[in-house]
Amino acid sequence: MRILFVHQNFPGQYKHLAPALADDLANEVVAIGDEANIHRARGLHPRMRLCSYPASQDAVAGTHHYLRSTDAAVRRGQAVARLALKLRNLGFVPDVICAHPGWGESLFLKDVFPNAKLVLYLEFYYRAQGSDMHFDPEFPSTFDDGCRIRMRNATQLLSLEASDAGVSPTQWQRAQFPAMLRQSISVIHDGVDTDIVCPANVERFQLPGGATLRSGDEIITYVARNLEPYRGIHTFLRSLPEILARRPLAQVLIVGGDDVSYGRAAPGGATYRAIYLQEVAASIDMSRIHFLGKLPYAQYVQVLRLSSAHVYLTYPFVLSWSMLEAMSCGCLLIASATAPVQEVLQHGRNGLLVDFFDPSGLAGTVIKALEQPEENRHLRQQARLDVQQRFDLKRVCLPQLQDHVRAAAGLPPL
Repeated sequence: MRILFVHQNFPGQYKHLAPALADDLANEVVAIGDEANIHRARGLHPRMRLCSYPASQDAVAGTHHYLRSTDAAVRRGQAVARLALKLRNLGFVPDVICAHPGWGESLFLKDVFPNAKLVLYLEFYYRAQGSDMHFDPEFPSTFDDGCRIRMRNATQLLSLEASDAGVSPTQWQRAQFPAMLRQSISVIHDGVDTDIVCPANVERFQLPGGATLRSGDEIITYVARNLEPYRGIHTFLRSLPEILARRPLAQVLIVGGDDVSYGRAAPGGATYRAIYLQEVAASIDMSRIHFLGKLPYAQYVQVLRLSSAHVYLTYPFVLSWSMLEAMSCGCLLIASATAPVQEVLQHGRNGLLVDFFDPSGLAGTVIKALEQPEENRHLRQQARLDVQQRFDLKRVCLPQLQDHVRAAAGLPPL
């Protein structure tokens, strides 16, 4: 079987699937990614061929603001199509194409390879109501925002029309797509390597200032790719004055960068971290809050292993890998009662749910959890067990993903 992977930030969600398919000597695997990002995949697998296309240019002056993302998507799609034509001329014609449609790369692949089966990774379909938009009154959406995201969906809809199958990581994410298209979308998560992401004692974790922490210390953890409202950084930081006042030995570890992955940038060139820290700075001991930035994966897992209470907050949006990884590490998870969190977390069974907009309520839940660690041990144990049973990479998700690709090619399951 010949498989082509296409993702501007390759490997992205194909980090495990692409190498697993390349392990099979009967397969030939080629991957296409943005030239600015493809270096991250170097060495991923010796039998995988990597190709890159030039980064797309910005929309030309005068492009309607509803169409700027569409313009960028068409440019990416064109660049990928030209590269795909070169591959075809060199004799590579895939049986299956696995692509993320969000950036336009899959727009013209069926025009190059009309007989290939196109399998899309369907991460998120934008809606003006019922998900991230109009969710947070502190960041109100406008009528223009709704029109803009409707046009942003045009890229995905064109790719979906040409696709043969799709996969979404959660039921809620699948349900955001139009009802007439859902029958072709399977729900299979990317998976968590529970053998690596697992509970363990940490004897020494060094902080940027030189101090060290270890398992048994009272440590509150928070993780996001970037510290921004979509992942509740404003609610979390506003909860800290009460938490730190009531728990004098607690330390707070915050993992994430200061860029913006989702939503609009902070005003005036500031960062959301700076804005909300300034709001609470007079009420907290800053020496007990440690911003670790973006960590190497092994260090990030150590942070989760240290955790006495792990806070995960999100708008109704894409479910973060970090939430499931925290559960896999046996963290006591305190998370927002939002979709798709509630698809995985049940209050009092495998974690605790809080109101996204209630810093005081979050603080009270964290404080009570820290006061009663033994009473909450069953939540930690059940959280790990649930991830092992539903989201384990090697035993559950990766076999399902491989069979999904094989089925698209008309091959039997492994």
